[in-house]
Amino acid sequence: MNPELRRRGIYLLPNLLTTAALFAGFYAIVQAMTGRFEHAAVAIFIAMVFDGLDGRVARMTRTQSAFGAEYDSLSDMVSFGAAPALIVFEWAMKGMGKWGWIAAFVYCAGAALRLARFNTNIDVVDKRYFQGLPSPAAAALVAGFVWIINDLNIQGEVVRWYAFTLTLIAGITMVSTLPYWSGKNINLRRSVPFMVLPVVVLGYVLVSSYPPGVLFALFLAYALSGYVMAAWNWRSRRRQGVSGG
Repeated sequence: MNPELRRRGIYLLPNLLTTAALFAGFYAIVQAMTGRFEHAAVAIFIAMVFDGLDGRVARMTRTQSAFGAEYDSLSDMVSFGAAPALIVFEWAMKGMGKWGWIAAFVYCAGAALRLARFNTNIDVVDKRYFQGLPSPAAAALVAGFVWIINDLNIQGEVVRWYAFTLTLIAGITMVSTLPYWSGKNINLRRSVPFMVLPVVVLGYVLVSSYPPGVLFALFLAYALSGYVMAAWNWRSRRRQGVSGG
């Protein structure tokens, strides 16, 4: 065997974080199958935390690899594609017949297509913006809805058409070309004004005051921001066209 092939391995730290995200997604599926939907929704948010860390840790420690990128995509498909679709289907849409599983499949297929497009366009798009709603944000939108309604002691079947609509829109928005701010231009190694720290602390306090409501509101606002930005860009181009004509 070639000595170089024998020595070839994987970077441990970022892939441990990816594995943690994958486990959280798998745990969410198991909890949904046993009817513990609040635990399932929380697990999706935990998966988001680990998913956000693995890439940044890999870049900061210079441990990026092709294996890590592929593993991350597979983990994302489980945690932010299959898991949210199954959770919302089991929670609210199981009694809707074909309409329920169609909406769940549209979401799941949207996540798969979104991840495939992201992987193939990663070197050609503006890194400041995502093309379409990122799958973690779509998952947070669906899981946040499940979490807040469950926290209000409302049965999923009561709001099944709202869940159907939200799931369908989230799936379609993932494969749209709407621009979403990526946050990749934030440099964690650069110094920032002191006032940034109190704002961050205030953010933590706000989220901790009522996690399901605040998180759902934040990701709903983020999902709507793509539509607002697209409308603003369209209006700007129209104005330029009129002034140019």
